[in-house]
Amino acid sequence: MSKFIQLHLLTSYPPSNVNRDDLGRPKTAMMGGFERLRISSQSLKRHWRTSDMFENALSDYIGTRTKRFGVQIYDVFIEKGVKEKSALEWASEIAKVFGKGKTASKENPRDVLLIEQLAHISPNEISDVMQLVDTLATENRAPEKEELALLKKQHRSVDIALFGRMLASSPEYDVEAACQVAHALSVHSVEVESDYFTAIDDLNTNTGDNRGSAHIDEGNFSAAVFYSYLCINKSLLIENLDGNEELANRAIQALTEAAAKVTPKGKQNSFASRAYASYIRAEIGEQQPRSLSVAFLKPVNGDNHIEEAIQRLEQQVDHFDKVYGKCYNDEGVINAFNGEGQFDKLREFVTR
Repeated sequence: MSKFIQLHLLTSYPPSNVNRDDLGRPKTAMMGGFERLRISSQSLKRHWRTSDMFENALSDYIGTRTKRFGVQIYDVFIEKGVKEKSALEWASEIAKVFGKGKTASKENPRDVLLIEQLAHISPNEISDVMQLVDTLATENRAPEKEELALLKKQHRSVDIALFGRMLASSPEYDVEAACQVAHALSVHSVEVESDYFTAIDDLNTNTGDNRGSAHIDEGNFSAAVFYSYLCINKSLLIENLDGNEELANRAIQALTEAAAKVTPKGKQNSFASRAYASYIRAEIGEQQPRSLSVAFLKPVNGDNHIEEAIQRLEQQVDHFDKVYGKCYNDEGVINAFNGEGQFDKLREFVTR
C-alpha cells in the first residue's frame, strides 16, 4: 500500500474575495519578494469538510466542531423534562469532558455550558453522550464518574482522522492529523484593488431631497491562479479510523473531489467566484513527500498565467526527479485547461 498521497492543484479565481483578513481585504503573503494572494489552509479545510459533496459521501462519519456542546445537551435535558437547575449542572459536567468549561457569571449563568476552546467531537462520542442523557433524564439523577468516560481514542470520524484534534485537558485523546494542507498562494504577484460602489433606494423618486444613492461603500478584491498542496498519510489515516481501509478510501476520494471543486464562500454573492481546479497532479508513493511551491518562487509573469504555471510545475517535478530521484511510485494528471484526462479516473487513482 502506498503510504503518501500528494495532490498539487492549480485553480484560477476570477475577481473575488473568498478569504478575508481582519480589514475585509483578501488575505495575502510575501513570497519570493512579491505579494501574493492567499487562501488559508483553515479556510480550505473548513469548506471542504462542511461541503455538500463531503456530507453526501460521508454523512455518518463527520464530527462536530463546537464550543456549544453543553448547550445542546442542556436543551435535550429540558426537552426530556429535567428541571432547569439539574439540567444546567449535569450538562455542564458532561461538556467538561470535552474541554475546560467557562466560568458562569450572574449575568450569564449558562456560560458554564460553554467549552473554552473548540472541541472536535466524533459521531460515536455524540451518540454515547445522548444515550447517557436519556438514561439520566429517565432515572432523574446526576452522572456518575465512570459514566463520564465518554472520550474515545478509536472512532470513525473522517474529518478528525484527516485533520486531527487537540484536547488540552485530555491529551491522551488527541489525534494526529493524517492530512497536511498548505495555504494556497497565487503563482504570480498581485495588487488588491478597491471597488467603490453605491446602492439605490427603490422608493427614491429622484426629485427634491430624494436624490443620489442610499448607501456608499468600498470593497476589495483581486484575481489569481492559486497553487494548492495536500499530503495525505494513508497509513496514519487508516490507523486513525481504527483500521477501516474502505472508509479511508472513501475519505480520500471525497477530499480529492472537494479540493478540486469546492470554493470558499467569502463574498460569493458579490463575485460568483466558483472555480474548479484547472490542473491536478496526484502522486502516490512511500518516499518523503515534497511541495512544488518553489516552482513559483519567481512569479509567473506571462500573458497566460495558467499555461505557464502548468509548465513551471511539470518542469519542477523533472528537476526534483533528476536530483533526488522520484519521490513517488506513480502519478496521475488531469489538465482541464487543455481538456486532458478524466477526473473520475483520478479519483480512483488516488486510492489504488
